[in-house]
Amino acid sequence: MKAKKYGLALLLALPLAAMAETPEYTIAIKEHRFNPAEIAVPAGKRIKLVIDNQDATPEEFESKTLRVEKIVPGNSKGTVTVGPLKPGSYSFFGEFHEATAQGKLHAE
Repeated sequence: MKAKKYGLALLLALPLAAMAETPEYTIAIKEHRFNPAEIAVPAGKRIKLVIDNQDATPEEFESKTLRVEKIVPGNSKGTVTVGPLKPGSYSFFGEFHEATAQGKLHAE
């Protein structure tokens, strides 16, 4: 009976361990600019990007090369998961303030 109990606990813990392995990076939006504007991430892995919009107005985090769009209301956070990525550079921008909100993600 104990073996079954431990086996079930192990099976339940596996998804949590897999989630814990996903690297997480935070990109802030302040004064309609991304900070950091460039970020290095590991190639070949799924990654989680936390978009922390510190402005009072909404912004749409968008990247055609990453194939992602996410509207993040003012003074809140949004999360997107991308990858696994091939080595290279991937541009992103703020759809609502494209002149100033520009950035790049570098998969290495």
